Amino acid sequence: MPTCLTLYGIKNCDTVRKARNWLEEHDIAYIFHDYKLAGVTAQTLEEWAAQVGWEKLLNKAGTTFRKLPDADKTDLTEKRAIALMLAQPTLIKRPVLDTPQGLLVGFKPDLYAAALGKN
Repeated sequence: MPTCLTLYGIKNCDTVRKARNWLEEHDIAYIFHDYKLAGVTAQTLEEWAAQVGWEKLLNKAGTTFRKLPDADKTDLTEKRAIALMLAQPTLIKRPVLDTPQGLLVGFKPDLYAAALGKN
């Protein structure tokens, strides 16, 4: 497996911690990008949305989304969702693992194992 994996997330997120632990337990090298600290670009979000759909990227289950004004939550489009995620990176579902085969959004050990050849 090439070592050009990048794991995007937030350092103190439990799900991101589980993904990082899984990668480390399976000796898979990766770069960690904390988008709460380092940010994320509109171009990156647009590329991700093109690959997996903005609906999959937007974390509607989190506290940040629930606290948004109703006007921000209704009639969402890709453009509006990306603007919200840029303004508040905690709205991005975590983690996002960028692999040569594509993106994995969220963490499920079986999906990581299948995608990374660790069955």
